[in-house]
This record gives sequence, C-alpha cells and structure tokens, in this order.
Amino acid sequence: MNQVLPVDQASTTRREPTQRRSRERVERILGCASELIEKAGSDSMRMSDVAEMAGISIGSLYQYFPDKAAIIRTLAERYNVAGQECIADGLGGVQDSEGLIKAFGELIDIYYAMFLAEPVMRDIWSGTQADKALRDIDISDSRINGAALANAREKSGSRLNRQELESSSFLIMQLGEATMRLAISVERGEGAALVEHFKRMALREMVES
Repeated sequence: MNQVLPVDQASTTRREPTQRRSRERVERILGCASELIEKAGSDSMRMSDVAEMAGISIGSLYQYFPDKAAIIRTLAERYNVAGQECIADGLGGVQDSEGLIKAFGELIDIYYAMFLAEPVMRDIWSGTQADKALRDIDISDSRINGAALANAREKSGSRLNRQELESSSFLIMQLGEATMRLAISVERGEGAALVEHFKRMALREMVES
C-alpha cells in the first residue's frame, strides 16, 4: 500500500529548510535515500551514494542531514505520521463497542499490509531496538495512537477510568508494533497467524474492559 506522506515532518537532528528550493532538495534527498534502502537496505546506504543520486555535493547533503541516522529518523517520523493519521481516521467514527471491534480489526489488517508493502518501512523498523532515537520515536508513536484508541474505547462505553484506558491502550499499540516487526521477520504464513493472534488478544481485552 503506497502512502502519501506529509511534507516537512522534519527530524530535530537536521536543519529545517525554509525556502522552496531547499524543501525540494530535501524531498529529493529523502526520495533517493528511500530508493537506496529499498534496493539494498539501510545498512548498505552511504551518504556519498545519496549525494550522488540526488545530484548534489556531499557538503550540501550534510547541510540538511548531519549523518545517515538523521535521514533514517526523518523517514521513520514520516511513516509514523502517515500511520497516526490512518489510525485516527479509522477510530474517529467509533460510537459503540461493535464499531470499535470492527474498526480496530480493520486497522490491524491495514497496518500489517502497510508493513508488507513498504520495504523501506520494514527496513527502518527492523532496526528500532538497536537505535535509542528510533526507540523513542516508536514509543512516542504508540502514545499518540494509544490516546486515539483510548478515546474510541471511552466513547464505546468502556468500564475503565481514563488513566486505565490510556495505560492499556498505550500497551496495546506498543505490542501491536512489536507484533508487526515480528510478523515481517518470519515466514509469511506464520506472520499472518501472529497478527491474527494479536488481534484476538487485543479485542478480547477491549471487550472485557
């Protein structure tokens, strides 16, 4: 599933472009980096390769991204924003428990399809645990998505108080991310089964609370 990613979700580790030409250059850099990651993985991507493919000097590249990690984190943030918007839209119309179960189940399937369809997304998140900055981004993403889930559960008539809702919803979303990373690391059939198991576990938690 190809996602239209929002422009200018900038990493705090790089210079924020203010002029149109600079913004266009950043988009070209990120596009080239994505192509290189898709072909050979982020471990093999070199800053010199990105600069050459983007048609700029290595010095110009470093003006926008001080290192390879800054490029990867910016791409990660963009994928997160796309995912957050997808989840917010999917849960925004929930009014009751039946609607919550339907919406959440569909979102799990959509999210898994996103991981399968986006090799760059798979590559980035496969290295999340080895990079503290990426782990922080991942946790922040789960908190945002957990808040959206807590809102939907609250509207659906959950018996939990707000603090309990936020805590359990945050955990559900964080476990969901971990499940996706595991699912794409194993054989396709086993991965799909793991996603289904997580879906049932999460829905059971929501129905019972």
